[in-house]
Amino acid sequence: MASKAKHRRPKNSPVARGLVTAGTGGAVLAFPLLAATTAEAAPSAHTAATAKVTLTPAATVQTETPATYSVVWGDSLSKIADEYSLSGGWQQLYEDNRDVIGGDPCFILPGLTLTLGTGSDSQTPADSTADSSADSTGDSTADEQATSAPDESATADTGADATAAATTTYADNLDGWIQESLDVMAAHGIPGSYDGIYRNIMRESSGNPWAINNWDSNAAAGTPSKGLLQVIDPTFQAYHVPGTSTDSYDPVANITAASNYAADRYGSIDNVNGPY
Repeated sequence: MASKAKHRRPKNSPVARGLVTAGTGGAVLAFPLLAATTAEAAPSAHTAATAKVTLTPAATVQTETPATYSVVWGDSLSKIADEYSLSGGWQQLYEDNRDVIGGDPCFILPGLTLTLGTGSDSQTPADSTADSSADSTGDSTADEQATSAPDESATADTGADATAAATTTYADNLDGWIQESLDVMAAHGIPGSYDGIYRNIMRESSGNPWAINNWDSNAAAGTPSKGLLQVIDPTFQAYHVPGTSTDSYDPVANITAASNYAADRYGSIDNVNGPY
């Protein structure tokens, strides 16, 4: 995307979900991959049962995470981080193994031995006991506050909304990046929808946050298009949204700045259906 020159689709093939792919006979350059060609849909709500059912909490399932992992062909940092539910995702995995992988997270070779955090056990609860307890505690606290200060209900609601927004977490993948950007956009009055953003990302970068165009007129002028929505640095700086990263490769910052630019020029990112 550029203010003057048209953006071109970067010369890199679409990729599947993940960061980098190990190759045989040398390093193979790739980037974070997508989970298929469609964004991950939010889980639908469970339908309430009409009959009363007594549930017996199941035991917690524990999966031991090994202390190290040996890279094989077809692996990626994202794939490994997801498989072992590593805290911090592929970024933390890379930071923990920077001396082994090297200075570029886009390269990974078979045979490398990676350290997987502290090697502690990851736990997957098989029931919702903790959630139920948290909900019960939260409800009790809310009831007590309402009883002691009934005239301040509006203030309490506003505080609860702010707390919920501050504690929202997002998946470290394309779906999570778009969802987080949409929340930032909503807070700043920037129009745009999930479908509009996703459609343009697929055209511009195939979902690769490290994509860069080194061949068109923008690149020749020294300002190559970068990131998920292929933004040149001058445009990114002009339409950067406060509260997001100042790194144009950052997925959320890139999406938000590009959507801000598209809103200013076309009314919304939803109205963009080609090079912009």
